[in-house]
Amino acid sequence: MSLIEVKDIYKIYNPGENEVRALDGISLTVEHGEFLAIVGQSGSGKSTLMNMLGLLDVPTSGKYMLDGKNVSNMTDDELSEIRNKEIGFIFQGFNLIPSLTAVGNVELPLVYRGMRKEERHRLAVEALERVGLSHRLNHLPKQMSGGQQQRVAIARAVAARPPIILADEPTGNLDSHSGVEVMKILHELHSEGRTIILITHDNDIAAEAQRIIRIQDGQIVSDIKTNN
Repeated sequence: MSLIEVKDIYKIYNPGENEVRALDGISLTVEHGEFLAIVGQSGSGKSTLMNMLGLLDVPTSGKYMLDGKNVSNMTDDELSEIRNKEIGFIFQGFNLIPSLTAVGNVELPLVYRGMRKEERHRLAVEALERVGLSHRLNHLPKQMSGGQQQRVAIARAVAARPPIILADEPTGNLDSHSGVEVMKILHELHSEGRTIILITHDNDIAAEAQRIIRIQDGQIVSDIKTNN
């Protein structure tokens, strides 16, 4: 059974005469443990597709099976619960809480899972150690560089060990050195068995994946395997 099966997904805004088809009949399968890049220019539909795959939005029509469960018609609460357990998100803008330390930011999603204080602290520290930030546990975001903030965001995404990592332009706000560091961490997570879905407009970043899906005008225009 595939991890993700998307069949004839449409996302239509303003139905009727002036409708916009952000997604126009997308079908896609992702296997357990794949490292997949979804590539497209601004307005291509790639961010809308990411929101669908990450259960942040629901399609106008079509079917989405996630690990054997039909999530197409679930309630917001049901989607939220699955999202919290199955998917770790890494965003271009880091999305850290300015008033929380690195540990506090990483612990936050674990609070929503009802995890005990000692357990979530242990997992947060472990996650920050694995991204090389054991010396920054009690620093606020403003006390860290962009690269360090993105590593905190990665630690937050992986602390609960979700099987899927969705990374939306994770190197977009970083210098080249920090970008290399972030990609190295994603490769390490993949080697441990995580499924990585990387959203990017950068062909060089996409080339590091095992499979590259190119999207244009809400449709998949190519789907190729790389030699990685």
